[in-house]
Amino acid sequence: MQEFYRQLSAAARTGEPFALGIISQTKGSSPQKKGAKAAFFADGRILGTMGGGCLEAEIQDRARRALLTGKPAAFDLVLDHDFGWDDGLLCGGSVCGIILPAAHQEGGLWQQLAQAEECLTWGVTGDYSAALTGAVETSGWLYQEQVWPPCALWVAGSGHIAQAVAPLAQKLDFSVTVFDDRPALANERYFPPGVRLRAGYWEDLLREPMPRQPAFGLIVTRGHQHDALVLRSWIHLPFVFLGMIGSKRKARLIRTQFQEQGLASPEALDRVACPVGLEIQSQTVPEIAISILAQYIQKRAGLLPRAG
Repeated sequence: MQEFYRQLSAAARTGEPFALGIISQTKGSSPQKKGAKAAFFADGRILGTMGGGCLEAEIQDRARRALLTGKPAAFDLVLDHDFGWDDGLLCGGSVCGIILPAAHQEGGLWQQLAQAEECLTWGVTGDYSAALTGAVETSGWLYQEQVWPPCALWVAGSGHIAQAVAPLAQKLDFSVTVFDDRPALANERYFPPGVRLRAGYWEDLLREPMPRQPAFGLIVTRGHQHDALVLRSWIHLPFVFLGMIGSKRKARLIRTQFQEQGLASPEALDRVACPVGLEIQSQTVPEIAISILAQYIQKRAGLLPRAG
């Protein structure tokens, strides 16, 4: 979520006008959910998405007109076979939404949302103004949304899987920290700006205090022994979700080892996803990273509320 507001804030700083489209309500089957947003520019560029296809093209056309007139607009579209364009839509549902033609003038708000360190609620008032709730007095809101700071993602290991996961996780609104005892890998040469890097002895790294925001853990070290070393500590931390790379056989061996040595209860071991990632027949490193983060997005979606 914050990544989109970072993009809006950067676009607003250029001074170039753009309109913001928001889906404020859906009914039945639709290509996007409530809260979907996109910024539309006069030259046809789009940031975000309203669902693509003819629905997005229709909203883009309305946004273009709103940019020309400076007048906000609302839309209520039924997505049946008669909708809009030659190819039509067969979803059968409907979407309602709002178009703000001067969204580039709200750069301060977008920056606040992009940098939020606590939950903020913003919305669109009855006169089509965008503001934080509590910052204005209004009798009603056309749309409201909570924006949460990024969830933390702790990654144990800085090898090829971590190097593929970290930049993608950043784009997906995770605040990423990578831990490893190999400074030659856990450095800025292999990870993009914004990724926190912790290199040192594992006995020191595993004392890192948990962040205040909800945290996810991913164990992808260079081998079974180091994975088990990290797991001994992390299995007792309050992660929202903890995953570990490996095979089903590896999971069975670690489970047996941990139970025999009294390192963790069966219930705690049940909460560790190993093999981590959704089953998509992944083979390459980028495919593995996608399968892992798809699972983390799925788990996060059940944790944080979205548009309201």
